[in-house]
Amino acid sequence: MTSVAVLDYGMGNLHSVAKALEQVGASRVTVTDDPAVIRAADRIVLPGQGAMRDCMAEMQRHGIDSVVRELVQQKPLLGICVGMQALLGRSDENGGVDGLGIYPGSVRFFSGVPAVREQRLKVPHMGWNNVRQSQQHALWDGIADGSRFYFVHSYYCVPERPELSAGECEYGLPFSCAIAEGNLFAVQFHPEKSAKDGLRLLHNFLNWRP
Repeated sequence: MTSVAVLDYGMGNLHSVAKALEQVGASRVTVTDDPAVIRAADRIVLPGQGAMRDCMAEMQRHGIDSVVRELVQQKPLLGICVGMQALLGRSDENGGVDGLGIYPGSVRFFSGVPAVREQRLKVPHMGWNNVRQSQQHALWDGIADGSRFYFVHSYYCVPERPELSAGECEYGLPFSCAIAEGNLFAVQFHPEKSAKDGLRLLHNFLNWRP
C-alpha cells in the first residue's frame, strides 16, 4: 500500500501525473495542498508548469514551500519540470526569482546560450530528447541509458554541486535534467508524458527505498 500526495498549488499537470501514478500501482493518490494530508502520505510529488515567479508565489500562498522544506529529508520526493527548478536558489526569469533554495544553483534561459542562437534552436525546448544517466540510481532501474523523455521548458538548471546531477541532456549545451540526493529525485522532463520509460520511472519511484 503506497499513498502519494501530488502537491496542488494550481501550477502543474496535476491530474495527468496522478493518473500515471495510479497506472503504475499507487494505492492512493491525492492531489492536495493540505499539510496534514501531505505529511501523512508515504511519498510526495512536486509538479510544476509555467512561469517560475507564478509558481513560487502560489507555493507560498498555499504554504507548499514550507511543507517541501520540512519533508524533503523525511520522505521520498519527486520533483517534475518547474518542480525541479524550484528546488534551486534562483531563476533568471523576469530579472530574477528566488526558488526554495534547498540546493545551491541557478536556473538559466536557453536564449542566452550562444549555441542555441547559432544553431537556431527553438525556445522553448519542446519534444523528445535523449537522457544520459550521469549516476546510478534506483529510479533508472530498467531504463536504458540514453532513453528519450519528453521536455517542455525554456530554462535549464545549473546546480552548483555537480555530484547532484543524476541525468544530462543536450540542447545547445549539455545541461542537468535530473538531480538526486538522499530522499529526493527531480527531473526537468515530464515522466507522465514519456511513454513506457516515463511510467517505469514513476513505478521505480513508488518502489524506491532511499
